[in-house]
Amino acid sequence: MTAEPVLTVADLSVRIAGLHILQGVSFTVAPTGVTVLLGRNGVGKTTTLRAVLGLTPRGGEARGTVRMGGRDLLDRPTHRLVRAGLGYVPEDRDVFAGLTVAENLRLAERRGSTPAYDRVFALFPELDRRGRQRAGSLSGGQQQMLAIGRVLLNDNRLLLVDEPTKGLAPKVVTEVAEVLERVAETVPVLLVEQNLAVVRRLATDAVVLSAGRVAWAGGAGELLGSAELTRSLLGVGSGEVRA
Repeated sequence: MTAEPVLTVADLSVRIAGLHILQGVSFTVAPTGVTVLLGRNGVGKTTTLRAVLGLTPRGGEARGTVRMGGRDLLDRPTHRLVRAGLGYVPEDRDVFAGLTVAENLRLAERRGSTPAYDRVFALFPELDRRGRQRAGSLSGGQQQMLAIGRVLLNDNRLLLVDEPTKGLAPKVVTEVAEVLERVAETVPVLLVEQNLAVVRRLATDAVVLSAGRVAWAGGAGELLGSAELTRSLLGVGSGEVRA
């Protein structure tokens, strides 16, 4: 018997500033492992994640169905979705530069639950050592660790992770991939990622967007194992997938 998806997106359409960014996007996210959202530049990958979390910009419009655990998400405010277990790691990290590492983590604590500092520091011991350091003075890799660590302080039903290895040195890319691999053992992940080696390591399922629609969906291994598919859908034959 096939397990119920943790997230179901059906006929999702998003308009922003008069542009029809998403045009009837439909896919599901399995209750385990990593589902990767791929596509060329500007096809709506980040827009999709933000619509799921209720972060479509003011003046924009999101229509369709987004369900998690049998509940529709589109009409619910973002803070309630986060409390319900939807974790988000944004593309540009969005750490509070003027606050310390410890203060950034404290702000992520959810009321009524015990923050899992042991879990975060086991994955990112450097965050523990740099607790008093201002987040703005961290390297890009350290800021990404902090962005992921904030989400992992709390228990989540699903993580939305947007380009976590973007702009990072190869060594740090490997470290981030290792952490996400461990995280995905206990919580499902919907991932946007541009690095094909990371996708190959992490993803079980893949959804490819093109011109605001789903162009392909299936097993990540099937996609990555076909040079024809990766060339036609992503514009590459091997190496890095364009964001």
